[in-house]
Amino acid sequence: MAIETIRWKNNHVELIDQRLLPGKLKYVSCRNAEEMWRAIKTMQVRGAPAIGIAGAYGVYLGIRKSRAGNTTALGKETEDVIEYLSGSRPTAVNLFWALERMRDVLMNNMDKSPARLKKILLSEAERIREEDRDVCRRIGYHGRTLIKKNMKILTHCNAGALATADYGTALGVIFSSKSKINKVYVDETRPVLQGARLTAWELVKEGIDAVLICDNMAASLMAKKEIDAVIVGADRIAGNGDTANKIGTYSVAVLARHHKVPFYVAAPSSTFDTDLKSGAEIPIEEREHDEVRKIGGQYMTVKNIRVKNPAFDVTPADLITGIITEHGVIKNPNKKKIKKLLG
Repeated sequence: MAIETIRWKNNHVELIDQRLLPGKLKYVSCRNAEEMWRAIKTMQVRGAPAIGIAGAYGVYLGIRKSRAGNTTALGKETEDVIEYLSGSRPTAVNLFWALERMRDVLMNNMDKSPARLKKILLSEAERIREEDRDVCRRIGYHGRTLIKKNMKILTHCNAGALATADYGTALGVIFSSKSKINKVYVDETRPVLQGARLTAWELVKEGIDAVLICDNMAASLMAKKEIDAVIVGADRIAGNGDTANKIGTYSVAVLARHHKVPFYVAAPSSTFDTDLKSGAEIPIEEREHDEVRKIGGQYMTVKNIRVKNPAFDVTPADLITGIITEHGVIKNPNKKKIKKLLG
């Protein structure tokens, strides 16, 4: 893939500002933890794996210029940065998974000098990014076995290169199966239009036949046998397989079950949160109301209308045909199967 969503360059992180796509491809720089927190919070960077990678780099950026005279003091500063970054967005568990990895590295290297510890933390952030590249490829490999010749796929939101360090999770399956796919239907994904702005851009860029549809068109297309499978990403998967993804995913899953269309979730093992028994325990982010009131910065409704704007919903495991991971596909997921796959 030609798209590099997150890159380390000249002692800072560069991120594609995804709020500007598809009209403008622009990288923004993050040189400290505050700028990284803001980039995550405002969705300059988004997508669960990408948020995790960004968070890991943010830990290093937060202590890069520290003048702590000993490792104990630097360790305290690092813990403060980790806690700060954890408050940027609540639903995508990859952020907390990556921050915990950085914390583990910190705790295992408290015998090193401050300068050496900083280098080790940067190396871990780089490792998390590189591992995600491999994970995306393996998800694509396992997902390809589910795609039959001339299939028409529906996807919701964006789970491609812009959401990861490589070619994506849900879109990774599509990219790896490019020769077998007839076309991809792209839900626009209100209210922030990640499907219309980001997924459509990625698919067209890759030369894949993509068709943009409004969110409320999926049912009619399924009824006409125009959709053979649904593939979406995930922001957090509970221990029983209940899956949080962009708002509207649950609706698509219900429609798919009614029309007997396979519904697949593509996600790395880092997206599983087995500490949670079910999706009822997944924290759902409530975002600012003007995301719903406005399109393209312009009001499309009454300015003071009350708004409900949860960024995610939870699809029950019994609506999911399979979860595609880097380790293989969990068909008809449940607690026992997930535990076995994750070891």
